Amino acid sequence: MKFLYHPDRKHISLAGVLYAMGDPVRLEMVRRLATKGEHCCADFDFAIAKSTMSNHFKILRETGVISTRKEGTLHINILRQEDLDALFPGLLDAVLRSAQPLICKEKEHIT
Repeated sequence: MKFLYHPDRKHISLAGVLYAMGDPVRLEMVRRLATKGEHCCADFDFAIAKSTMSNHFKILRETGVISTRKEGTLHINILRQEDLDALFPGLLDAVLRSAQPLICKEKEHIT
């Protein structure tokens, strides 16, 4: 079984979190996790390569924005909202309030 790295709360940096949420696709992923709760990877059905989606999940996970757990063959993702709010009070709410949902619908190309 492949190990999935998750940083401890004390190793989550503001620069890393801002970098992770600076990409429109990753920001949309965070927005969906914040509004709809946990999702498996397959629920994010954007029209981009599977390897690109995997890389987005890895960046979000390794910067401490999300946590991923395995359930059988599924990878379930959840926003680390409690950790982010404790480290950077109000940041996540401010970013999500100002974030516009992607205009492109699922199965369309995301720019």
